[in-house]
Amino acid sequence: MDHYPLAKAQRSGDALAVESSNDAKMPSFRVALRFWLKLGLISFGGPAGQIAIMHRELVDERRWISEQHFLNALNFSMLLPGPEAQQLATYLGWRLHGVRGGIAAGGLFVLPAMILLFGLCLVFVLGGELPWLAAIFKGLQAAVMAIVTHALLKIGRRSLRSLFLVLIAIAAFVAIFVFKISFVWIILGAGMLGYLGSQLLARQFPSHGKISDGSVESSFLKLPPPPRASFLRTLKIIGVGTPLWVFPILLFGLVLGWDSTLAQEAIFFSKASMVTFGGAYAVLPYVAQQAVEVHGWLDHLQMMSGLALAETTPGPLVIVLQFVGFMGGWNHPGNWSPWLAAAVGSLVTCWATFVPCFMFIFIGGPHVEGLSQQPRISAALGAITAAVVGVIANLAAILGIHALWPVGGSFELGLLVLAIVAFIALQFF
Repeated sequence: MDHYPLAKAQRSGDALAVESSNDAKMPSFRVALRFWLKLGLISFGGPAGQIAIMHRELVDERRWISEQHFLNALNFSMLLPGPEAQQLATYLGWRLHGVRGGIAAGGLFVLPAMILLFGLCLVFVLGGELPWLAAIFKGLQAAVMAIVTHALLKIGRRSLRSLFLVLIAIAAFVAIFVFKISFVWIILGAGMLGYLGSQLLARQFPSHGKISDGSVESSFLKLPPPPRASFLRTLKIIGVGTPLWVFPILLFGLVLGWDSTLAQEAIFFSKASMVTFGGAYAVLPYVAQQAVEVHGWLDHLQMMSGLALAETTPGPLVIVLQFVGFMGGWNHPGNWSPWLAAAVGSLVTCWATFVPCFMFIFIGGPHVEGLSQQPRISAALGAITAAVVGVIANLAAILGIHALWPVGGSFELGLLVLAIVAFIALQFF
């Protein structure tokens, strides 16, 4: 679907070492595949932690993606429905190795969490309380808090380049943390401020994303140009992706009946995938209300247990929807065994939730780098980046509060000390 002639010409067996004036070399697909698998296994901590890990690995360590390119991609992912960290990984994989790279990056970002959560679902329905799991992940919470704080400082220093951008970041944090304003409105408001501000206060809303000097930017990998956006290309992606997406809906509706639990889950989560702006925390109240009160697939206590289990897995937090699909099949198996209905419900929920994400990225990806070249659009993206800093700070605060002040427990001083030690290790060593 997408072709990268430079990469193709340089490919030799396993290695794809594209020599250029840059310090970084184009990784082979196998090398990138190992990284995406590693990311899927260690991407704990929700979107804030996952974005921080990708930034550290891809920008700071491997230098496969430049700082500005990463921020542009993050802005783009934040504007789409669905899990922003998974879509960011999909975009970055796509830019490195085309469609197969995007599928590998996005798929491996989710697959380890799917497998682990499926096992936890089995333990849950068999009556396990999982105290050992909570103990194992206690130390991991400290590491995640350190990674997120470190990333916030680094991204903030490089993107908050004026007083107004700092104020936008603070306002975004207050809006979402204190007033619970929808993430969508925050991003739209920030983009509008940047767009208008570039004309009224150009110095406060810089229109170009040069956040480092040319010598630093040149040390990053120089990627081949993205494919050109065209109506035919878009039509081709929709023509391939849409049938794949809706196939389970038609299959279960025709075979089991449109009122069956599996057909209803496929329909509901397909619709939810189109409106899940703002990440998992924004969509969970809507899903909980529909799944518990309207469809009756599970009860409120089970929904809370599912969220707790999802918090202990890598990958996007929206993977909790897999638990909802699993419990819907388990509690309402119809003519199937509970085990089979739960397994299929788990799979169809993930399919309906994540397949659209790939379509969004492959359709919109060619526009990401071009957007930053237009002064007003670039200024709007800069303001959105500032708002994103505030949003990530909100997620980091939520993570820290839940970890340090667990419900029904006392303040976790030992965890705070461990987080501080981890932060010092990241910052200075």
